[in-house]
Amino acid sequence: MTTSDLPAVKIPGVYSLPELVQAIALHPDHWRPLVFTNGCFDLIHPGHVRYLRAAKELGRSLVVGLNSDQSIRAIKPQTPGRPARPIVPEMQRAEVLAALKPVDGVVIFAETTACQLIQTLQPDIYVKGGDYNLETLPEVPDVWDYGGDVKLITIEISSSTTAIIQSILQSVWE
Repeated sequence: MTTSDLPAVKIPGVYSLPELVQAIALHPDHWRPLVFTNGCFDLIHPGHVRYLRAAKELGRSLVVGLNSDQSIRAIKPQTPGRPARPIVPEMQRAEVLAALKPVDGVVIFAETTACQLIQTLQPDIYVKGGDYNLETLPEVPDVWDYGGDVKLITIEISSSTTAIIQSILQSVWE
């Protein structure tokens, strides 16, 4: 995301990558230890909220790398009979995430992985849900390269945007 992609009205807590890098450099005591996670966060549900709360407890600040609309379309291609993803546009998803109490910053990224963000931000702790594993997460080697830590958080509420969409579609078909 470039500065020109940002809305005319600045949303508190939503940063371009250069803005976030500068904020962290100017106030490291506010940001470090920095916890970082990433994802689509299309339809926010209690599983997301509990996950973000648990992630925040691991450090001083929590930054969420938010997949752009473009990157979601690349990693979640449209399935026949299902709506195109994302459901909620990126700036709206970013605004909702930034308003959540555990989240200190949101940065939107266009790539299909958060590797570039991780290389740039070098978070102290990279967090993903326990439904992932270290062997298949493409970001893990980048975190380990600079000496960062990776934590997998147990999923408390098994829910997903896909499951929510499926439930809505079933109720419409019945």
